[in-house]
Amino acid sequence: MKKFALAFAALFVGVLSFAQIEGKWKTIDDETGKAKSIVEITKNSKGQYVGKIVQLLAKPENNTCVKCTDDRKNKPLIGLEIIRGLNKDGNEFTGGTITDPKSGKTYKCTIKREGDKLNVRGYVGFSLIGRTQTWHKVN
Repeated sequence: MKKFALAFAALFVGVLSFAQIEGKWKTIDDETGKAKSIVEITKNSKGQYVGKIVQLLAKPENNTCVKCTDDRKNKPLIGLEIIRGLNKDGNEFTGGTITDPKSGKTYKCTIKREGDKLNVRGYVGFSLIGRTQTWHKVN
């Protein structure tokens, strides 16, 4: 019975961690397939998930978000909050936005975790019109 309880506890913890997105993730450009940055996703005081760039892996054209049109305009890319306002909805994280620092455009965002990968979808209007990137867990 003790072995069963331990196995169940390990499985339960594994399922809980599987559904979480907090931590550091390596972003992969969906057009080039190359690593771009490390984004750290955390939960803020409102209980929403946010993500900021903590490291650049490729040299950007600019070190600031020159094309951003909101409060992020001309802010350094390191520390830039690119994910805002996500809420957990079952096994997905939805209701927030993601900003592409290269174009300055902000999109609706949905994230779904599959093992050590995140499927990060940015879209306009309906989820059908958009792009998905796969990000990889950083230990």
